[in-house]
Amino acid sequence: MTTEAEMAADDVVIEDEARCPCSSGDVFGGCCRPILDGAPAPTAERLMRSRYTAFVVQDATHLLRTWHSTTRPESIDFETDVEWRRLLVLDRVAGGPFDRDGVVEFEAFWRQGAAKGSLHERSRFVREDRHWYYVDGDMR
Repeated sequence: MTTEAEMAADDVVIEDEARCPCSSGDVFGGCCRPILDGAPAPTAERLMRSRYTAFVVQDATHLLRTWHSTTRPESIDFETDVEWRRLLVLDRVAGGPFDRDGVVEFEAFWRQGAAKGSLHERSRFVREDRHWYYVDGDMR
């Protein structure tokens, strides 16, 4: 995660005691924060949840670090007026601590000004050297 010295005045800050944006029901400090700080995600779903949280807090470093090298873009541009509101995990296939690959289907709800909508994706993940990576996804 970005250090305090690197943060801009309008960066999103989440206290460790606050509910995690990924909708797990856990607190941020015990859920996505360690993964955003560089700890390996134990499952594909946990990586996907941390990536959703990275979009909430606009953490491009985490997104790029956890994107598989074969599909990773050079940079990520955020739409600063998009507010990510809620995440629902709809399905998961494999992606456990001992699997080599996994699939997580989710729907992420957003608001942009007066407009509201959702992004529905079935994402593919691979595990290499004990680290999960996002490969790609099919929009639904």
